[in-house]
Amino acid sequence: MKQIAAIEKKIFDLPALVKQVAIWKKFNKTIAFTNGCFDILHDGHIYSLSQAAKEADYLIVAVNSDSSIKKIKGEDRPINHQQSRAMMLASFAIIDAVIIFEEDTPYNLITTLLPNVLVKGGDYTINQIIGAEEVIKNGGNVVINPIIQGFSTTGIINKIKNL
Repeated sequence: MKQIAAIEKKIFDLPALVKQVAIWKKFNKTIAFTNGCFDILHDGHIYSLSQAAKEADYLIVAVNSDSSIKKIKGEDRPINHQQSRAMMLASFAIIDAVIIFEEDTPYNLITTLLPNVLVKGGDYTINQIIGAEEVIKNGGNVVINPIIQGFSTTGIINKIKNL
């Protein structure tokens, strides 16, 4: 039986994650990277994360900090605080590492870690994805997974407000 300590060990700060990624790369393992707010987890998140996990040996998920979500989504967000969101994600067997980032975008994380695969969900083009150029220049690739229609955190919040 796994203990909470095993889940907490999957939540990294940047220096520790840089070391872990170096170990994975030393053993020729591939690394996928994705990011998001993951405020209220839903089927769309599960699909997106599952697809990202298929792309490499290890999956890193970068989570927007509370302050960065407030800038993006407004003062009423996030619903769940960053440590709670990180713990929920770290509890998934398909996720190998979670890191919280304060910046508006994960550009610094991506260019520091240089994953083999950068995964985004949505209707983006490669030119619109932060860090895509750097990952490609480093020999990696970018995967854009479709959004599952009908699932969104904003939609869940609005449904709750209308109960």
